[in-house]
Amino acid sequence: MISEGFTNAFSLLFSADPNVWGPIWVSLFVSVTATTISAALAVPSGLLLGLGKFRLRRYLVTFINTMMAIPTVLIGLLIYALLSRRGPLGDLDMLYTQSAMIAGEVLLAFPIMVGFCSAAVERSDPRIVQTVLGLGGSRFRAAMSVAAENRSALAAAVAAGFGRVFSEVGIAMMVGGNIKGQTRTITTGIAFETGKGEFAVGVALGIVLLVVALVLNLAVGTWNFRKDVRQ
Repeated sequence: MISEGFTNAFSLLFSADPNVWGPIWVSLFVSVTATTISAALAVPSGLLLGLGKFRLRRYLVTFINTMMAIPTVLIGLLIYALLSRRGPLGDLDMLYTQSAMIAGEVLLAFPIMVGFCSAAVERSDPRIVQTVLGLGGSRFRAAMSVAAENRSALAAAVAAGFGRVFSEVGIAMMVGGNIKGQTRTITTGIAFETGKGEFAVGVALGIVLLVVALVLNLAVGTWNFRKDVRQ
């Protein structure tokens, strides 16, 4: 049955079956959008947290590290409570839409990216900041220099955030509703199709999930390799 399932899965992938490619496009759109928004917020926040020297920094780092391990269903529950008819944002009518899924996945990816970015920046050579400031540069310029020096680590942080949101299922199921053609993603599609006995469709979606993860890791690895060669 397994070999037959894989054979049928590849057949479905190359035949452009909408039950396979529909969830793929939804997953890519939602994940890329959520990752872009999260990165725009998280990278500057990670730089500030990694370079900053303020009183509550230790507690903020602890909070971010805790949020990195938060279950996806808990984020889904929070977004659901906010967007439901009785919730404070119920009038927006966003529940069971891609926008709701993006909002939840931004909350999921943000602490992961901030945590990785701040950890990388904190371990960077302190002489970078000292040199820039000593030459009359601003703190913003110093932060940009640190970011440039740690660009591979920052890219890896963004990639980790994308991988997390692309493969999650709890948020997509709870606030997306697994609606065919609208909010059904790869992960919710795997659960749904396998549950009704469509093993080949589930395997096809699983193959795409693994291929995207492989491509992402190869891209990050290639970038790091080229950076090492240039250095």
